[in-house]
Amino acid sequence: MIITVIEIVLFYLDLLTYELKKYYLKFYGKISELQPLSKASVNVDLIQKFVDLCIVDAVSAQEERLVNAVFSVERKKFLEKQMRYTPIPYRDIFTKEKSTILISGIAGIGKTWLLRKCLLDWSNGLIWNNVELVFYLECRRLNQYPNISNINELLNVFYKDIVKDFKFSNHTALFIIDGLDEFKYFNELINPSLTCYYPIVNALEEIQKYKHVIAGRVYAIDQYQSISTEHSDKLTIQIMGFNENGINNYVENHVVEEKKEVVKTTLKESRIAKAMASVPFYLSSMCKIISDSKKSDENSFLTMTDLYTNLFLYFLRKHIIKNNKFMYEIMEDSSNKKYVLNICKIAYKMFVNNKIIFSKDEIQAFINDFDRNEGNFFGFIERIETDLGCYYQFAHLTIMEFCASIYAYNCLSSDEIMDNKKLESCLSMICGLANKNPNSLLKFLVNLDPSNKSYKDSSLLFSILDRLRKSKDEDDDLFIECFYESQSSFTDEIKSIVDKRLRDWEIGWCISIDDGKTSYLTSCENYFINHYLKSGRKLWSLSVYKNILSDEEKKLLIQCSTNVREVIFWRPINFEGWKPKDKIKVLLLISHYFITKTDFEENFLPWINLCEELHLELHKDIDFNKEICEWIRCSNMKKFKISYREKYFSNLDELKNFTTR
Repeated sequence: MIITVIEIVLFYLDLLTYELKKYYLKFYGKISELQPLSKASVNVDLIQKFVDLCIVDAVSAQEERLVNAVFSVERKKFLEKQMRYTPIPYRDIFTKEKSTILISGIAGIGKTWLLRKCLLDWSNGLIWNNVELVFYLECRRLNQYPNISNINELLNVFYKDIVKDFKFSNHTALFIIDGLDEFKYFNELINPSLTCYYPIVNALEEIQKYKHVIAGRVYAIDQYQSISTEHSDKLTIQIMGFNENGINNYVENHVVEEKKEVVKTTLKESRIAKAMASVPFYLSSMCKIISDSKKSDENSFLTMTDLYTNLFLYFLRKHIIKNNKFMYEIMEDSSNKKYVLNICKIAYKMFVNNKIIFSKDEIQAFINDFDRNEGNFFGFIERIETDLGCYYQFAHLTIMEFCASIYAYNCLSSDEIMDNKKLESCLSMICGLANKNPNSLLKFLVNLDPSNKSYKDSSLLFSILDRLRKSKDEDDDLFIECFYESQSSFTDEIKSIVDKRLRDWEIGWCISIDDGKTSYLTSCENYFINHYLKSGRKLWSLSVYKNILSDEEKKLLIQCSTNVREVIFWRPINFEGWKPKDKIKVLLLISHYFITKTDFEENFLPWINLCEELHLELHKDIDFNKEICEWIRCSNMKKFKISYREKYFSNLDELKNFTTR
């Protein structure tokens, strides 16, 4: 029998495919994953774990371009997207073979879990049945080989025991690239014209000629799309983390029995904890922190700054200092304060320069003894070895941003903070560090520099809030977030600041309830409005653009209605028993869609009876104008204007005659 060359190649290809699948099943069925900021590992069953992740369409990524705003803006966009997304079933994505799949998500959301689940499913014949070879490559490891110039070299490094110099260019191969944002030469990859060029960039460019799946942070995938033009059938998706079932399953499987109810209560009552629990990194951290607490009320997740503080100090005690002393004992030690300040200084310097990856020389430029104490920084900072030497990066970028905020609060003036545009995303956490609650762990992070005495009072907070009100690009949302994070009250200084708008522009504070607003911002607004109204101030306007409200939104609407000048409804709101009772000056009811007589009477009429002036826009098909005229007549309002079928009426008889005719 004569065996042809083709038969030999096919035999070897089948063997290679078999070996790859066996390799993935052996090493990724249950893998030992390093937890962020911890060298302790935990077995993760990817086959069971992944089904609880949400995958959504990320076609709007181009609209959410994050230029020079890699950190907090990404988190903000994530929280906004939480409000309005439709999950896409896993099978709809990976059983329909695409030439290019781009996967984005914030740090710690589960991108790696998804990719490794794909490896397992391919190995079990569940997806990519027409793909002969699948190769998984991590950018953190690619960084170690900058002089590799093509795919064959690459695979002979990472899969040398399997591929053995096999040339696969004529076969169907798919490449999975994990952690694009961690690729040290990312700028060179997306800007081929740059003169500083490394051979490894050629290898990644060559991968675009094959089927490929690439995952990374939102900003990295967004920028990568500009050069990813080889394939027309490209799909871009975003990972949104655990869904509700995933969160519940994680708590059931990873929290000790006696702490489960405390964790569940925290996730239910804390808006911050609930919003961030879908991110595996945060959920895992919160579960550990609560489980290790001796008292049920020991940890606070009331604000975003609270959450990060608990997370930061937990890892400081457990994985850096490694003792069970009380936090006040740890932070009484001046060497620990100096250590924290140095970590935060590194984070700040790199953060304001958008440097995710940095060298020892860059650190030594402002930390003189880093070379001698390098090992002490590991945990928060990771050291990565490469052929060209070593480089460093923070183990988690969320921690990097928080550390930058701590340094800014402790070491910079309010003018220095406000004049640096790169710190805008940190402002709410900088203000959060001004929280004077004596029962909060925040107090251990706000007195790190003994030479700087000026920030033990509230002057920094007032200066930042005052600058926000004076800014030409005034952002009410940011002001309210900063006020909430600080957990401040309406002092004389705060009252003077919030009244600036009324003095300068003769218009007061306006609140809107709409689909684009996150639950976190709604919580911030509730806190602000509570203090604002209790100080005797009147809200200028309330606008409502939706008819199905969350509990937090209902609370906000009820609060606002107690003392507001103008209310605008685009849709009727049914509160099942609750009715407004406080007078309002102007009411605008804009009904661009058909509304029944019952809905109008139950939802709009209670507001009409309380207003002095009414502006009413009616849908052209409404046929109970006679009743509307009688309701308005009985309300004894002073002034009204009604729009109906492209005509305007300020006289009820005119409207009645028009509708009769």
